Amino acid sequence: MPTTKRATPDACSLLDGDHRKVKKMFGDYETLAKSRSASAAQKKRDLAKEICMELSVHAQVEEEIFYPALREAIKETDLLDEAEVEHGTAKDLIAQLEGSTDADEMFDAKVKVLGEYIDHHVKEERNEIFVKARAAKGLDLVAMREQLAARKEELMEELTGAMA
Repeated sequence: MPTTKRATPDACSLLDGDHRKVKKMFGDYETLAKSRSASAAQKKRDLAKEICMELSVHAQVEEEIFYPALREAIKETDLLDEAEVEHGTAKDLIAQLEGSTDADEMFDAKVKVLGEYIDHHVKEERNEIFVKARAAKGLDLVAMREQLAARKEELMEELTGAMA
């Protein structure tokens, strides 16, 4: 199984760090979903909101920076087409979650499906897209990491500022 660890952190390792963070958040959500405590409902909402924000920012930096650079560097772009379609479906679920009310009986199900969907997407990125990116000639993934990190920070500030 290909690994996404490298001596020098690159764009793929930054994106994979996002994947691990969100996977943990989905696990935490699942634990809360099983809880019967009175405070669990609000904690679930808050965590779902955070998951949605993380995924939205992650998808945006991939679409703005990572995927376009990769499209130029590799011949086979079918995987990137699929990844962008997957992003679209994830964004639809995120919009449903963000627009839902406390009475939404399907909220937990939507979070669960989003988590499963993201798991599938992450596997493809790790096992196929990142492998191709690292093998691509002329693609400076170390420099791209800085670009991705800067854009991520900018977007997070915009989103957290808009929520304040």
